[in-house]
Amino acid sequence: MLDVFQVIADPSRRQMLLLLSENSLSINSLAGHFDMSRPAVSKHIKILEHAGFISIADIGRERHCTLQRQGFDAIQEWISFFDKFWISKLKNLENLLNQKTKN
Repeated sequence: MLDVFQVIADPSRRQMLLLLSENSLSINSLAGHFDMSRPAVSKHIKILEHAGFISIADIGRERHCTLQRQGFDAIQEWISFFDKFWISKLKNLENLLNQKTKN
């Protein structure tokens, strides 16, 4: 399994995800948005697919990329851990401040 943070560390892959958030795109259409070779775009797409960010479906003679949730779920789990951490810290601070004002 790929580290999702390494996957989204690349600006081109992040841009691909943003483009795919608007609509499913063929690999050729997606490649048209980048100043890189078609094989380079294909390599990025394979990485996104293996990490669970996109799926690829054959539609006629073209291969279309669509966003998938799996890669984003891994990121959300990691962020949720720290959300809970900070909520707990802020709640402790709130309790401490409430105790100070009561005294």
